[in-house]
Amino acid sequence: MDHPSAAAIFNKDEARTEWHDKALWYVRSKRDLSAKSIPEWEQLRQIASAIKAHALSNLDNYLVEFEENAKKNGITVHWAQDGKEHNEIVHSILKAKEVKKLVKSKSMLTEECHLNPYLEEKGIEVIDTDLGERIVQLSKEPPSHIVMPAIHKKKEDIGQLFHEKLGTEAGASDPQYLAEAARQHLRQNFLTADASLTGVNFAIAETGGVVVCTNEGNADLGVSLAPIHIASMGIEKLIPKAAHLGVFLRLLARSATGQPITSFSSHFHGPKPGSEMHIIIVDNGRTEQLGRDDFRKSLNCIRCGACMNTCPVYRRSGGHSYGYTVPGPIGSILSPGKDLKKYSSLPFASTLCGSCSDVCPVKIDIHTQLYKWRQIIAKEHELPWSKRQAMKVAGYMFSHPNMYRTAGKAGRAMLKVTPKTLVNGPWNVWGKSRDLPPPPKESFRDWYLKNRVKK
Repeated sequence: MDHPSAAAIFNKDEARTEWHDKALWYVRSKRDLSAKSIPEWEQLRQIASAIKAHALSNLDNYLVEFEENAKKNGITVHWAQDGKEHNEIVHSILKAKEVKKLVKSKSMLTEECHLNPYLEEKGIEVIDTDLGERIVQLSKEPPSHIVMPAIHKKKEDIGQLFHEKLGTEAGASDPQYLAEAARQHLRQNFLTADASLTGVNFAIAETGGVVVCTNEGNADLGVSLAPIHIASMGIEKLIPKAAHLGVFLRLLARSATGQPITSFSSHFHGPKPGSEMHIIIVDNGRTEQLGRDDFRKSLNCIRCGACMNTCPVYRRSGGHSYGYTVPGPIGSILSPGKDLKKYSSLPFASTLCGSCSDVCPVKIDIHTQLYKWRQIIAKEHELPWSKRQAMKVAGYMFSHPNMYRTAGKAGRAMLKVTPKTLVNGPWNVWGKSRDLPPPPKESFRDWYLKNRVKK
């Protein structure tokens, strides 16, 4: 299903759509207040962008350096070309230790690789321990946002879900009560898990260690209690030096939720005594994206979700309408590189207003890249037939001035005599909350010809 069709389904519930829009804009507003509290905010963005550009330009060397230092720390390092190989490596580690239960902190990479269903088919129970991830896991849904996976659900929805799955009181919707119920449920799984898996927010070449940022401490608890720690990281997570980390930690939480910093910024530099630690370094199309000059900067992304919180299209269409692991503006850049035909509608799920680029903490030119994907999609004939024909008609009219002027006069005349109820009827969704301005008395060209000063 393409994005417009999926978005139309989401928009059938107008009240929920309005609520979703306001909830995300509230988070965007918190980001603005937090960013304005830092006088050097724009300088931080520029430095972060430069660090990522340098790291990506020298990625081969930094990956080797990271592997060497990680091994010195007692970490076992694995390399995975794609999601399939990643999943096979995870399973081989778990199988060797006869693991039956894995607790997992939030990792968009494992969502991208579809790790959960793969392991479940192998008879391994997977428990997502991030509250939002656990909610969507119990709902049998994918995350709709990369930072707030269950942002599409209201507290009443979660109350009903927990009543069915966790046995909480019927009709309960108090967030504190529901959070405590989830905490007790997850605590038992932490205590009985055989292994723990985390994502990686940042990997540091200089130290061979990884950093995981959470607000719930679930990554720390899982790693501390389980005898095996697996960390899954995309190759783009690498930064050169530990001194660079402070730049990104100041940007990440402020851009994501408006917090000064995440509650837990956990550093893992090796296995604890008597246990083992594995890091799986995953490509899965990233090298190919790196080779695209127009789109390589998309790998700067630190997965803060700020572009989603500000995007007027995402806010009113929901994350599930994108049909890709990473939704929103940044996902609309990454997905066509994976499958141009399947995701050809996503670069058009944007107004190109540039707000996504304005809030990006690592200065990715998101709206420019979306426009470039549109050009490629048009060239590859992946546009819908109706849109191709409409563009042909528009192109023909714009190239014939007399026809264009006649159409303009006819349009102005029609708008003057057509009742607004006809223009903004139930068949015109756009007109439900908007009104056309009064038509001008004359075109700009007519006005100019009458008022220009002849020399």
